[in-house]
Amino acid sequence: MAGETKVTVYYGPLSWFEEQLGKEPRTYLLDAVNERDEARRRIRHTVDGQEKLEEEEQTPRPKRLIAMSSDYASVSEHAITNFVGLVREINPKHLFLHNPPELIQTQLDRVFETQVESFTYPVVTRDTLIRFRDGFADQLVGQRSVRERMLAALYPLTTERRTKPVVLMFYGPSGVGKTETAQFVNGLLGGQLLRKQFSMFHSDKFASYVFGGTHSEGSFARDLLDRSSGVILIDEFDKANSVFHSAFYEVFDEGFFEDKNYRVNLGPALIICTSNYASEDEIRNALGDALYSRFDALIPFEQLSTDEIKQVIDRLVDGRIEALSPEELKLLDPDAIKALLHGHASATSNVRKLGKLVDEVISLMLVRAVMSDVSSAPESPTAEETA
Repeated sequence: MAGETKVTVYYGPLSWFEEQLGKEPRTYLLDAVNERDEARRRIRHTVDGQEKLEEEEQTPRPKRLIAMSSDYASVSEHAITNFVGLVREINPKHLFLHNPPELIQTQLDRVFETQVESFTYPVVTRDTLIRFRDGFADQLVGQRSVRERMLAALYPLTTERRTKPVVLMFYGPSGVGKTETAQFVNGLLGGQLLRKQFSMFHSDKFASYVFGGTHSEGSFARDLLDRSSGVILIDEFDKANSVFHSAFYEVFDEGFFEDKNYRVNLGPALIICTSNYASEDEIRNALGDALYSRFDALIPFEQLSTDEIKQVIDRLVDGRIEALSPEELKLLDPDAIKALLHGHASATSNVRKLGKLVDEVISLMLVRAVMSDVSSAPESPTAEETA
């Protein structure tokens, strides 16, 4: 006989959900569904007067039934549309749901007494502003105007009256610190940065990712629910097909993102979109007034000067050198490596490419050193090899 089921719904990251569950014994939804399906396939042989045997073989009522956010993708569409029926059939004493689709929550609210718990995401405070101001120069070379404009853009998030995200557009050439700035802010707040590359968003598959498809498909909305960070980074926003722009009107305006299956309230989060646009006029022409006007600030990143590139090279070399073993350190001259790479400072201002170049040069010098005679000095790479 079915008993009363208590339902608790949790919205937030998986690690937090696991903490809320504690260490008490649990039964997972997919295991319970598989046991039910196996029981249905089982052939039973009964004779008159022995009907009670079937009741005795029934699965015991689960004390704690757990459904993870990824579990809904493995359950049939029919089970999702009749989730209440599935719950009644399994008949748990307490049902714990992690980031369920909106259809499931609506069904449960009509039938059961449902309690909702939500994760408190990291938010920008005045202390965050101070640490951002004081630590910016240690994280990025140049871009002083970015620091000041970021402080102004972040300030509204420190006020209690702010209940929706601050939405920023970082624009400028590749590899000058746009992504690194987003990572720096997120590092101050904590949590794993939610980062999405929109250069991939062109096919029908990604249309269902943004606008929602079947429950078995991944979705941007579910990723937003699963995140642990207060910063959402949308890289290469300019590379996405314009058909996706309408999906962001409401989230940029009111802080809600909605697709076919989920509705997410982002609250006072920080949304950063990066692009390679060269000017605000180019952004406006490419995105249109409807989307352009929804950004709280458009922050330009400048090309690095030759002296700034040399500073980047010095930092990269120092960082790589620190990671080497004592034996490897004996084989290298950091100053010589820096001097060699300074000669190519005008060739590129892309920090990512510089990082790869530093790695190549150090690896090449180490290889030559270990393969040469111990008594001979390692050869430095030629100009052609470092070009």
